[in-house]
Amino acid sequence: MNPTIIGLELKRIGRDYVGLFFIAVLPAFMYIVFGAAQTFGEEDIGRGNVALYIMISMAVYGAVTATVSIGGQAAVERQQGWGRQLGLTPLRDSSYVAGKAIIALAIALIPIVLIYGIGISTGAEGETWVWFASAAIVLFGACLFALYGLIFGLAFRSESAVGAASGSLVIFAFLGNIFIPLSGVMLTIAKFTPLYGMVSLARYPLTEGYSVDMQGNLAHESLWVPLTNVAVWTIIMAVATVLLARRGRERQ
Repeated sequence: MNPTIIGLELKRIGRDYVGLFFIAVLPAFMYIVFGAAQTFGEEDIGRGNVALYIMISMAVYGAVTATVSIGGQAAVERQQGWGRQLGLTPLRDSSYVAGKAIIALAIALIPIVLIYGIGISTGAEGETWVWFASAAIVLFGACLFALYGLIFGLAFRSESAVGAASGSLVIFAFLGNIFIPLSGVMLTIAKFTPLYGMVSLARYPLTEGYSVDMQGNLAHESLWVPLTNVAVWTIIMAVATVLLARRGRERQ
């Protein structure tokens, strides 16, 4: 791994104020509006309160947006010839991938730290281990979604691929039970979408699998449901990434 390249990449991303807004500021603002500023945020749920529940949801959205952007950018760079430029240097492919992984982790930490910090100061409450467990799940799950960004980057091969990938996350966030509590047919559909399993796992230390729908009905979901969702979508994204990468090499 080359610390110089990692440092330059972090500086470049740090200067992208628009990107950082959608990665960190927007999810934090949404937590304040829909969680901290609402009276129902003080109501108990599981091992904490509703504000913590909403805070975790927004952290998931922000962290996933971050890693999807990094994954998409990495794919576009390789497709547009940056990989051949790096091939002229002593930098190995494994070091390049490891560097991108570190960058993705660092950028994913920005919304997590920011939103959790705001949560602490605005009334989000829960057992101490719940805070750490949920944050770890959010970070780990977000890393898996770098594959989602890679798919768009390999498929479209242009800078617009990153925007398309990030934009589609908004739709999946609504369908994945992140922004609003779903019920009935919509909740059934949500269980087959890519973000549902991740956000459910992140909330699990807090809720123990219980959730409330829009009608106020309490329901319990076994842990195997979100685990299966995450496992299946990880396999789908990994296979799609490999197939698109092979197609790209064949064209060259």
